Amino acid sequence: MKSIWQAEVREELLERLGKLRPDAPAQWGKMNCPRMLTHVTDGLRMAMGEMNIASKNSPLKLAPIRYLIIYVLPFPKGAPTAPELVDRVPGEWERELAEFKQTFAQLTANSQQTDGREHPAFGKLSAKDWGVLGYKHLDHHFKQFGV
Repeated sequence: MKSIWQAEVREELLERLGKLRPDAPAQWGKMNCPRMLTHVTDGLRMAMGEMNIASKNSPLKLAPIRYLIIYVLPFPKGAPTAPELVDRVPGEWERELAEFKQTFAQLTANSQQTDGREHPAFGKLSAKDWGVLGYKHLDHHFKQFGV
């Protein structure tokens, strides 16, 4: 299972990031590529506890469903997201890329900072859960823009 805590997986994701273009067409969904980049950067900030996202009363917090979503099933296209993770207006593309890289490096420098941290939809997650979920989220959105 791929996780952002694995060095080779981080390298793969950063290589794919380098192939993104601000004008890349979305394969699905409503976000454009710059909006997606701010969305995933803010998702990383949420994982570090730097963004407070309102908790949802959701069946995703039930252990068997949470496990299926994080470890077994692919992310559905067009799944709802927290408004706080799509509110930020993207700035200049190169600045947004640099911000993503810095935030990604900060998060992946210490997996234990996420251990036991609350996710607004899934509830309390282990560092292992956060690592797999982080990869699946980034992979999902990078595929959305063809990389």
